[in-house]
Amino acid sequence: MKWPKIQLLILAAACVCLATATDDIEIPEDFDLDDIDETDFELLRLIEEKSLNNDLAHENEHAMEIAADHAKHKLVAVDPCIKIHCGAGRVCKAEGSEASCVCIPECPEESDPRRKVCTNKNETWSSDCEVYRQRCLCDLNDPTCRGAEFRHIHIDYYGECKEMPECQEDEMNDFPRRMREWLFNVMRDLSERDELAQKFVSLEIEAETNMTRRWANAAVWKWCDLDGHPHDRTVSRHELFPIRAPLVALEHCISPFLESCDPDNDHRITLKEWGQCLELDEADMLENCDKLVKEKVQQ
Repeated sequence: MKWPKIQLLILAAACVCLATATDDIEIPEDFDLDDIDETDFELLRLIEEKSLNNDLAHENEHAMEIAADHAKHKLVAVDPCIKIHCGAGRVCKAEGSEASCVCIPECPEESDPRRKVCTNKNETWSSDCEVYRQRCLCDLNDPTCRGAEFRHIHIDYYGECKEMPECQEDEMNDFPRRMREWLFNVMRDLSERDELAQKFVSLEIEAETNMTRRWANAAVWKWCDLDGHPHDRTVSRHELFPIRAPLVALEHCISPFLESCDPDNDHRITLKEWGQCLELDEADMLENCDKLVKEKVQQ
């Protein structure tokens, strides 16, 4: 029996498509390839190519399903310290899946004299790391703490301690005004350089356009900016470092001025104390500060 050409093509195509599925396909004895011309062979080649492409697509799809399933159930090791913030003088230590802040085991040895710092006890230390580490040890009642008073040690300025001229009474009386102007000028300069945090921009714009808000807004900006970790609505004396250290060499009244901002000597400055120190009305500061602190805590 001679097979019609269309049946021959269908049978050949079926053999191609099923070749990967079984080796037991029986080809009729009267199946004659001589009856298929070059055009028919091209058609069969296209059928075979499409079949192979379908197989590859199916394999790729299956591989992607397996990979997705593995990724879904795979346990990825996460560093428990990744979301832990430790204060100055402390580092995060991981133990299994738990993490905690511990005192820096050892500070790097410093040979550069520019790394030296002068503390509020008028002592020169080899680096700021040593100061922060000592305060940490004392906070934890570590036996290597040099004394209870070192719990409140902080850096006054960079460089070796030197004798500072005494702040005269008239200089001290005028210092709140000078400090207010300095804070506003710094806030404005940061804004002009697009370096002011976005949440403070509205304060700066209002300070530029409303003279009655100028000093209060500048004071609120700096106080909220200094209230770091934790956001506890107070500024500790060591959190004052960013404004104290750069000014000591230029303004010999800055240290006694900031000391006066902590009249109860609890080593923390509240917004009320900050306002009184700068001779500002507390009511002018509270509304904006409450809003800013809430935004900062939510970040």
